Amino acid sequence: MNSASQRLLAIAQELALEDPTFFEKKGAGVGDRATAAFMHELRRRAASSFGIDHAEQTICGTNKLCVDYYYRDEATIVEVALSLRNPTSEFERDILKAIMAQDNGHPVRRLVFISKPGAARRLGAPSSRAIIEWAARAHDLMISVHEIVPG
Repeated sequence: MNSASQRLLAIAQELALEDPTFFEKKGAGVGDRATAAFMHELRRRAASSFGIDHAEQTICGTNKLCVDYYYRDEATIVEVALSLRNPTSEFERDILKAIMAQDNGHPVRRLVFISKPGAARRLGAPSSRAIIEWAARAHDLMISVHEIVPG
C-alpha cells in the first residue's frame, strides 16, 4: 500500500477505535448516520494531516461520479467501503469508477478499499477474485483490501 493510503488507513483505524460501537451492525438509518459522521470526521482529519483535501474527487468524466480519495502522485484511489463485507456493496461500481478515471486520462494504477472486518474474506470468493484479476489483466489496476480492525 502506498504511503498516502497507509496514512489514510491509520487515520481511519484511529478514528474507528475512538467509537466503541464502530464495529457493531447498526442497520439502516442509525448505521447511515454513523457512517456519515465517520466519513465527515475522516475527511477533516485527513485534510489536516495531508494539508490538502483529497476527498470526493470527480475524476470519472463529465458525470457526477466521484471517488472517496484520489492521490494523483501515487496513481491511487482509496474507497472507504465500510459495507464491503455485506453481500450487496459498491465493490463493482468502485472498480468501474477507477476504470472510468483511467479512461479520462487520470493516472490510476491502484484501488485500495478500506473496510470493516469480513471484507477480505468476502472478496476472496471466486466471483470477486475473477473481477479483481480481470481489472489487473485488462486495465493494469491493482486492487487491495485493508480492514479496520478492533483494538
